[in-house]
Amino acid sequence: MTNPDTTPGWAPSQPPGPSSPSASGWGVLGKRRNPVAAWLGLPLITLGIYGLVWIYKTNRELSQYERRIVVNPVMSVLACTLGVVLLVPPFVAAWRLGTRAAQAQRAAGVPQLSPGLAFVLFLIGFGPLYLQIEINKIWARYPTAVEGQQVPLAA
Repeated sequence: MTNPDTTPGWAPSQPPGPSSPSASGWGVLGKRRNPVAAWLGLPLITLGIYGLVWIYKTNRELSQYERRIVVNPVMSVLACTLGVVLLVPPFVAAWRLGTRAAQAQRAAGVPQLSPGLAFVLFLIGFGPLYLQIEINKIWARYPTAVEGQQVPLAA
């Protein structure tokens, strides 16, 4: 019989309690998505609706993974829809999504993406492709874990 404390990839079902000094050292693993499907396939099939779903889910998963990322995913979606009227909010939402992904990568201990490059790629239409590739690197750090599982953070 194996000892769960020494099994690679094993994480306890419950993170440390809120009073524990390492309580922020745990996060919830997000979903690995096909970057091309998230960038082009599903948004084309759904006439752009999946792009908004992707923004919501990505923001939510990053905040659940790294508790220090504070975001309201609904506000990000609103910034990308109704915010178009004011011109600036979609750009702010794109920039912040890039910085959140970089912050989550820092917590995972993987090389960090460039938020500036992510923003420029958003401007020319390739932002979701780049960000999904980079976000998948976070989830790939835990090869034996499944979506929704508690995992330890590196930083």
